[in-house]
Amino acid sequence: MFSKNIVNPRLFLLIILGFSGWNHVYSEEYSMFTPPDWLEVEGAVIQVYQFNAQGGLRTSDHSGRYIGTYDLQFIADLELAMGWTATRCYLLAEGSWPRAEGITDESVGSYFGVNDNAGGNRSLDVTELWLEHDFWGGRATFRWGKVDFTCGFECMGRSVSFDASSYANDETSQFLHSTLVNNPTIPFPDNGLGAMLHIQPVDGWYMTLGVQDSQSDARETGFRTGLHGEDFYLMVVETGLVVGPVDVRGTGNGAYRVGIWCDCGEKPHLEIDNNKRNDTGIYLSFDQEIISGRAEGGCDVGLFGRWGYADENYNEVCRFWSVGGQVTGLIPGRDEDVLGLGFSRGIFADALHLPAESVGECYYKVQIDQNIDLSPSLQYIIDPAADAKATDAWLAALRMRLLF
Repeated sequence: MFSKNIVNPRLFLLIILGFSGWNHVYSEEYSMFTPPDWLEVEGAVIQVYQFNAQGGLRTSDHSGRYIGTYDLQFIADLELAMGWTATRCYLLAEGSWPRAEGITDESVGSYFGVNDNAGGNRSLDVTELWLEHDFWGGRATFRWGKVDFTCGFECMGRSVSFDASSYANDETSQFLHSTLVNNPTIPFPDNGLGAMLHIQPVDGWYMTLGVQDSQSDARETGFRTGLHGEDFYLMVVETGLVVGPVDVRGTGNGAYRVGIWCDCGEKPHLEIDNNKRNDTGIYLSFDQEIISGRAEGGCDVGLFGRWGYADENYNEVCRFWSVGGQVTGLIPGRDEDVLGLGFSRGIFADALHLPAESVGECYYKVQIDQNIDLSPSLQYIIDPAADAKATDAWLAALRMRLLF
């Protein structure tokens, strides 16, 4: 993993794209350029242009309007490669540009991030590297290493653990605003050293337990803070039900989750000179398919919601909720296009004297082919809370995703 920027991001992007196209053309003729059967290699390039059209702090600032990210992921089946039964290894490397991390601070004045893709100027960091082993007949999975707590597991095809959602959990293809990606009352740390145990005792019911270094930095290995630093960890327990189809058309797939977290690190009181350890909070989430009609020439419709609570004496965001929905195949002949609508509201601790900030976002993902999609989006920020001078703001964006 690189700790300094030693590669020009745009040059690196061109190398990735060039290799992707060259490999696609020649892989059939020269098998040496294709990965072995035990290794899957995938990559993506995301580019977003976003600007503040009205309100906020200012509309003339161009800093951070255009951002880009790229990633490479490797999934190794160690049973095929080395004979390790039901064991996998996962590696994710990510980079981004430019130095400005979006338009949140300079143009909008929002407390939350309005573009969750923005990552600053990074050449290439290994942000995930973990091993995973299945046991108990495949009903239990143990994962450990450098992990991302917001990207967990699947249960009957639905995303679960932790704070997952099938409709609002991926800033690269769904909503851009951070509150429509994850619950801000949960103190998720950067990717770092951790372990997760996922159990499905019976079909449709799961439980996941996890512990992760709460001082982690995704740009580092995690050994310094995880093993040699203070004993500050985030522990999360989540359980939920995943319901299967209620009729032959498949209508009714959904997931219902409840989780409790405990932050073992020290947190200062927001008003008095007092620190607290073992701060706890609770969250709920669901996503439910209500119409499954694409097989019959119609569209699929799903709804989602989140809620979270944290102690307002030690957490700036103490209450939160969001709701929304997704429609796939709304336009006849465009079965893979996706329309997303979402609304969120974050409520702050009384000690901060900040207005509750609300966000509405709408996006439409146009699937150009299986590897390219375009997503125009529109956000409306009500009462941006990070700056008292900020007014309600309208934001427009265009995101392009290229997979290879």
